[in-house]
Amino acid sequence: MVVFRIISALLGYLFGLFPTGVLYGNAHHVDIRSKGSGNTGTTNSLRVLGWKAGVIVFLGDCLKAVAAMVIIWFVAKDRYPDTVKLLELYAGFGAVLGHNFPFYMKFKGGKGIASSVGIIFTFDWRMVPICAILFFASVVPTGFMSLGSLGILSGFFVQTIVFGQMGWLKIATQCLPEVYVLTGILTALAFWQHRTNIKRLATGTENKFRPAKK
Repeated sequence: MVVFRIISALLGYLFGLFPTGVLYGNAHHVDIRSKGSGNTGTTNSLRVLGWKAGVIVFLGDCLKAVAAMVIIWFVAKDRYPDTVKLLELYAGFGAVLGHNFPFYMKFKGGKGIASSVGIIFTFDWRMVPICAILFFASVVPTGFMSLGSLGILSGFFVQTIVFGQMGWLKIATQCLPEVYVLTGILTALAFWQHRTNIKRLATGTENKFRPAKK
């Protein structure tokens, strides 16, 4: 199982390396890494290239985690039926790492939120409504995408613990602590990636979301 955990994470990392934002920007003669925040993810794509770009980049980054997790499910569902959800989570975690820290771009990528949404949807879609509510309840009145992004991951972490303790996750009981830790690391990573945003939120200097009109 240890080896399969590593394989799952490595597969996810490989999928996470697909540079959706960079490729879309290049197709429109824009280096997304040199515009706006320099981030390769959804929010910067929205700000620099507009709504269409944001939607495409979001879906592409989301599907990176979904694809890795689905492959692991197919491979492990019969061999490890009680722990396949844990292995899926490792694959999704790897996809976030690949997106955030691509080795071929000097480990500077995105912040992993779209890929994390893919994890949530694939891991247990029942968690999506609460995460969506937290996102829109944060972004609509404030205009701060960073606040909504952190709300998504916080909602995922709390719901994972609740679902696990209630017996709603289809996973062996002995694997639950590992699921909680892995989900906690994902959430902590999102906060770390947004550390400059958090500082600006604290000082009242955070930029409000304004998509490019394209």
